[in-house]
Amino acid sequence: MILVYTGNGKGKTSAALGTVLRATGYNKKVCIIQFIKDGSQYGEHHAINHFLSDFVDVFYGGIGYYKLPGDKHEDIDHLKAAQGTLKLTYKMIKSKKYDLLVLDEIITALMVKLVNEKEILDILDAAPDTLHVILTGRGATQGIIERADLVTDMQEVKHPFQKKEPAVEGIDY
Repeated sequence: MILVYTGNGKGKTSAALGTVLRATGYNKKVCIIQFIKDGSQYGEHHAINHFLSDFVDVFYGGIGYYKLPGDKHEDIDHLKAAQGTLKLTYKMIKSKKYDLLVLDEIITALMVKLVNEKEILDILDAAPDTLHVILTGRGATQGIIERADLVTDMQEVKHPFQKKEPAVEGIDY
């Protein structure tokens, strides 16, 4: 199955991680590849390291959020990181050791033009039928939506960021 969690609302990565938790409950092997996000520690990284490291491998392909406050990298650096992460994705697919592959923020990478739709569709075509793939990020294209088996569009109704409230450890990261 190909699952897509997209939209402007919060919860795309969290939904993917819920599926990761469910898969590990059945002794499934999971690979999470994070586009855009760097190796900064998020709560899910701590949980995986403490409880799920026998089942889940996490790879950080990004160098931080693109063109957001605090981004000190050039466009070319983000492009190189995204292309390297695509290569890593193919390597993990070819390893055939995973039951579930999560491509976290790959759709956001598409939205900001660090990857293109064809590159994502080619990855999906390369994945064996036995590998379930989850794509997350804002801005899923019609081509990705059509290719997916399940699409959930997270819609923001209300968010503390609208009131300039800071992110909360354990809730937002």
